[in-house]
Amino acid sequence: MLSVCAMYAQKPTDYVNPFIGTEGMGHTFPGACAPFGIVQLSPDNDTIPHNVGGKYQPRVYEYCAGYQHGDSTIVGFSHTHFSGTGHSDLGDILVMPGTGAIQLNPGTATDPDSGYRSRFSHDSEKASPGYYEVTLSDYGIRAQMTASQRVGVHRYTFPQGSDGHVVIDLQHGIYNYDGKTLWAEMRVENDTLITGYRITNGWARTNYTYFAISLSQPIIEYGYTDRQKTDYKGGWGKFPQFHNFPEMAGRKLVAWFRFDTAKEPVVEMKVALSATSTEGALLNLRAEAAGKSFEQICKGTENAWNAELETIQVEGTEDQKAMFYTSYYHTMINPSVYMDVDGSYRGLDRNIHKAEGFTNYTVFSLWDTYRAEHPFLALMKPQQARDMAISMIRHQQQSVHGLLPVWSHMGNDNWCMSGYHATSVLADAITKGLDIDKEEALKAMIKTSNVEYYAGLGEYIQLGYVPLDKTATAASNTLEYSYDDWTIYHTALLAGDTKTADTYRKRAMYYSNIYDTELGFARPKYTDGSFKKDFDVRQTYGEGFIEGNSWNFSFHVPQDINGLMKLMGGDKKFIADMDELFGMDLDPKYYEDNEDITAECLIGGYVHGNEPSHHIPYLYAWTSQPWKTQYWLREVMNSKYLNHIRGLGGNDDCGQMSAWYIFTAMGFYPVCPGTDQYVFGAPYLPYMKISLPNGKTLEIKAPAVSDTNRYVKEVRLNGKPYGKMYITHDDILAGGTLEYIMSAKPNKKRGLAASDKPYSLSE
Repeated sequence: MLSVCAMYAQKPTDYVNPFIGTEGMGHTFPGACAPFGIVQLSPDNDTIPHNVGGKYQPRVYEYCAGYQHGDSTIVGFSHTHFSGTGHSDLGDILVMPGTGAIQLNPGTATDPDSGYRSRFSHDSEKASPGYYEVTLSDYGIRAQMTASQRVGVHRYTFPQGSDGHVVIDLQHGIYNYDGKTLWAEMRVENDTLITGYRITNGWARTNYTYFAISLSQPIIEYGYTDRQKTDYKGGWGKFPQFHNFPEMAGRKLVAWFRFDTAKEPVVEMKVALSATSTEGALLNLRAEAAGKSFEQICKGTENAWNAELETIQVEGTEDQKAMFYTSYYHTMINPSVYMDVDGSYRGLDRNIHKAEGFTNYTVFSLWDTYRAEHPFLALMKPQQARDMAISMIRHQQQSVHGLLPVWSHMGNDNWCMSGYHATSVLADAITKGLDIDKEEALKAMIKTSNVEYYAGLGEYIQLGYVPLDKTATAASNTLEYSYDDWTIYHTALLAGDTKTADTYRKRAMYYSNIYDTELGFARPKYTDGSFKKDFDVRQTYGEGFIEGNSWNFSFHVPQDINGLMKLMGGDKKFIADMDELFGMDLDPKYYEDNEDITAECLIGGYVHGNEPSHHIPYLYAWTSQPWKTQYWLREVMNSKYLNHIRGLGGNDDCGQMSAWYIFTAMGFYPVCPGTDQYVFGAPYLPYMKISLPNGKTLEIKAPAVSDTNRYVKEVRLNGKPYGKMYITHDDILAGGTLEYIMSAKPNKKRGLAASDKPYSLSE
C-alpha cells in the first residue's frame, strides 16, 4: 500500500498496513497521523449515537475508532480518534467536501442521498503511515490527507467544472449523543482563514478543541445553521447571521463554504488543533505547516515514521513483517502530544500551564497500557516515556483529588476501569533509569494510594481487601491495588525510604486475603469476611471482577508468583490450572453479552483480547514446566495477530496488544513492570536487529524458529550459555547478540533452578 508520498522501497512504512483491525473488535483507524501526534485525520463511517434518551445504542461500539471496514459510506473526515479502545470519544472537527446542492445533515447509511455523506469503494482507498486517500463516489471527489503532530492537511480534487463546497460539522462526534456539544464558534478571519472552537461533554467531561484552518483558495460564499434553536438571542437578531456573516455560533453548528472549483478544482485545507486557544492553533499552524506543500508535509511525516520504525529491523514472511511493523506503528499513535509548540497546554484544572523541560502528553489508557505499552516505550522510546511519566505527575499535582491519571484524555480523567496503574508506569520508568525525580514521583504515588473515597480504597486500606458489598468489582480491585502498592514499595526502596517501603510491602500482600485456598482461586469477600456464595470461577458477570472471570484474574499477582502458586495449591496444581485454562471449551454463556470478550479473543478460556490475561502464558517460567510458555505463545501469535482487517483478536487498546506482540516476537515480556526483568518466552521471527536509544545494537537470532521448532533448547548471550528465565533491562541496553537455539522438542531441564527463576516478592 504505497502512498503518494512513498519514495523508497523496503522501508518499514512499506510494510505497515493501517487497515489491520479496522473490522471486528480491533477498533483501529486507517487515517493519517504523525508519531505521537494529537491529530489523527481519518474517515468516519457513521453517526450512531452513544445513547438516545439515555438508552445505550449497542451498535455504537463498532465505531469506537470512527471507521468500520464493512461500511460502504463515509460521513466525513474528523481530526481526533482513539486507537483500538473499547469505549470512545472525540471525532472533532468533521470536514466533508461535496458538489451540487448543499446538505447540512449527515444522512443515513441506508439513505446516503438524504445527507452530505457519500458512498465509496475500498478499491479506491490507500493508506500508509501519515497518508490516507479515497474517492467519494457520489461526488467524484478525490480526497487525500496527511498530518503533522498538530495539523491535519486535506486535499480535495473536485470534478472538472463542478460547483464545489466543504461542510464543517461541529456537532459531529464519536460516541455522540444529543447535547454532547456544549457550544461551538467559528470566525471567518478572511477569505482563506477560519478559526474556532468547540466544547464537548463526553467521556472527557469538558473537552476544549480550538482550531485554525488555512485554505488554498478563497471562499466565495458561506453560511451556517444551528440545528438547536435557542429561545434567547440577545441582540444578535439585528444581523443576517446565517449567510456571509463572519461570526457563527451554536450548540449544533454546521457550516458550509463554497469555492470556485470550476476555475481551480483543488482545495487544500490545513487544520491546526490546540487545547488552549485559537492563538495556540495559529501558532501550531505556522510552526508545522506554513509554507509547506501537501507533499512536503506528507514526506516529512513518512520520514518521521521511518525514523521511528527502522530502529528495529526484522526478517520473516511478508505477513510477519506487515504484522510486526503495523504493531510497532500502533505503539506510537497513543499516547499523544497535548501541548502547543510553545509548551502551553490545558491542565486537569482547566487552567493553561507551560510544560517546562518536558513534552506534555495525553491519552493514558493505563488499565491496558501499563502492562506492555509503557514498558516498551521505556525500552525503545525513553525520552517520550520519561515525558509521559512527568505528564502523569503534573496531572496528579493539578488534580483536586490528588490522584494520578486512571484513564485520562484531553485534560480530563474519564475514570474508566480500575486500579491506579500510573504508579506502575512511574515505578517502571524509575527502575529503568529514566530521568524522573524519585521523591516527586513517590509523593504522587503515595497520595494516590490513599484517596479513600476512590473505588473501595478506604475499605481496602482498613480491611486488607475491597468488600463486594461496597464495590461490584471488589476482587479485581483488590488484586490491582495490591500490585500497584508493590510498585510503590519498590519505588520507596529505590528512593531509600524504608518506612514507606515497609508499609507498602504489607499492602502488596493484601492480594492473599481474597484467595479461597480450598477452591484454589480468588474469590470476593464481604465486609464481614465471608466469601461470596454461589460463586462461578468461569462467569464474567456479577462475580466481583471487571471484564474477566476468576479463572483469568486469579493469576493477576505479577509481583508475587511464588506466593500465588502456594495459595493456588502448589506447583502441580498451578500448572494444571493453567493447562485447563488454555485447553477448556468455555461456554459462550459466560461472555456472550460482554462487548470486550468474544470468541475471537479466546484460546480455550484464556482471554488474549482483554488485557488482564496478557502475562499468563509466561507464568509457566516460575514452575517446573517452563517450556509450556513456548508452546502457547506461538498459538497466540499465530491466531490473534493476522495481516487482515479482522487481524486483531481483541481491542488494540492504545498499543497494548501491539506492544505484547513485539515483546513476544523478541522472545521476552515484562511480566512485572517495575522490576528490571523481562521473562523469557520464545522468539517468533528468525532475526531481529534492534538499534537501541543509547546507540548500541542488540541482534536477536533464532534461525531455526518455526511453528514446529517453537521450543527453546538453549539461550546464548554474546556467545555464552544463559540459563536464567529472564533477561534484565541492563543486559538488553548493553547490546550484543541474543541467540535462541530452537528445537521441535522442549528442553525440560532448562530453567528449573531456583536461582534461574524470575523475581517474586515471596522467595
